[in-house]
Amino acid sequence: MADPGPGRARPAARPTARPPAPRRPVSGKAAARQEIDPARQAAYEVLKAVRVDGAYANLVLPAVIRHFGLDARDAAFATELASGTLRRRGTYDAIIAACADRSLRKIEEKVLDALRLGTHQLLSMRVPDHAAISTSVNLVRTKGTSGAGNFANAVLRKVSEHDLEEWITRVAPSKPPSRYAEVAFSHPVWIVDELRKAVGESELHAVLAADNEPPRVTLVARPGRATVEELPGEATAYSPYGVVLEGGDPGAVAAVKDGRAGVQDEGSQLVAAALAAAEVEGPDERWLDLCAGPGGKAALLAALAGERGAELLAVERQQHRARLVARALAGSPGVLGILTADGTAPPLRAGSFDRVLVDAPCTGLGALRRRPEARWRRKPDDLFTLVLLQRQLLTSALALTRTGGVVLYATCSPVTAETDDVVSSVLQGRDDVVLEDARALLPQVPDCEGRLPGTVQLWPHRHGTDAMFMALFRKV
Repeated sequence: MADPGPGRARPAARPTARPPAPRRPVSGKAAARQEIDPARQAAYEVLKAVRVDGAYANLVLPAVIRHFGLDARDAAFATELASGTLRRRGTYDAIIAACADRSLRKIEEKVLDALRLGTHQLLSMRVPDHAAISTSVNLVRTKGTSGAGNFANAVLRKVSEHDLEEWITRVAPSKPPSRYAEVAFSHPVWIVDELRKAVGESELHAVLAADNEPPRVTLVARPGRATVEELPGEATAYSPYGVVLEGGDPGAVAAVKDGRAGVQDEGSQLVAAALAAAEVEGPDERWLDLCAGPGGKAALLAALAGERGAELLAVERQQHRARLVARALAGSPGVLGILTADGTAPPLRAGSFDRVLVDAPCTGLGALRRRPEARWRRKPDDLFTLVLLQRQLLTSALALTRTGGVVLYATCSPVTAETDDVVSSVLQGRDDVVLEDARALLPQVPDCEGRLPGTVQLWPHRHGTDAMFMALFRKV
């Protein structure tokens, strides 16, 4: 849990020839604004950007931290405050509803954001009650009216009467089970149901709880360009290319600054490692990443390809993401090119690649630790469109793969519709493709068997990674 915001001592007064002029009293919003430290203001601005602009917290946080000029300690506080509030929003909304004299729909959204921030400080951070309440009330007063401030004060004082565990007992109904899990672990009920199907009832609460834990910052050393030994931190458990950063700004690490290393979850590293480990029959010279943006897996694959004298072509449909891929691949020796094209119908010759990665667009429900707002943004209807796209991309990848070559299908989602069902539907009626045992590619990873035989499913509560799914196809 993060430390409370810093209390700043006033500098000692300098001797002067005459007494300083008396300061004009400050009142109203200006006075409230003076009492809010920049770290809390930064956290509020992140929530506002997520709500108003559809921003991703992990992407907007660095810019907000720079804007407010936060030092490392304040930046850590703001990050935990914003990200933790987004993760536990469902739980906090139930608690706020129990403490307010009106429904959540009748509370201004900007006031509700401040109440959520205050509730997170009261129930999940080591912030004294008086500091959490007073700064949150002042935040409301700078954004609204004194009446709104009085309302926020009353709500947060009620919130402070119990700890988080007792509040969950009070506001999370025990029946039906999905409704309890929805409130207690702060996930929409449809996501709870999908995860129950994927992992089973016995591990459901464990995976929901893992989604609410801040992820570790993991770095990847791109082979031939950087080594694990030159990166700060402890080696990752399963990826031979990763380290867990112990603290500080990853952008300040020399190898990251130079593009020889990057920030990448261990599960994503294992996707690239698995494709590189698969055996191919015949030549092994042309690799393809069919959905390459933003470029993390492509950068690792290109480095691995370069070590073997092979080359990687990266395909990305969206122009701005293709630019991110180009930045990630800059300086790498194993790059055939970057193509901005639709992966479902790219202008490429059939059967011309030896290895193909389909890191398909998906709901991202396997990365809710890093993208806490995604749980509130995604809808069940998203599955229909995404599953159609996933099938098209996998079918396209198989057409581009030569006989004896391999395709690795991966999603950052454990949802059955995006994993097992896509694999089964694409295999149906085809005699030119076989599903091979992807688990054999990652012998160092325990307990990673997917529900569909031969597939791999990583889990945050088992492996400390994003919930990556992998299936290996061979063209025969």
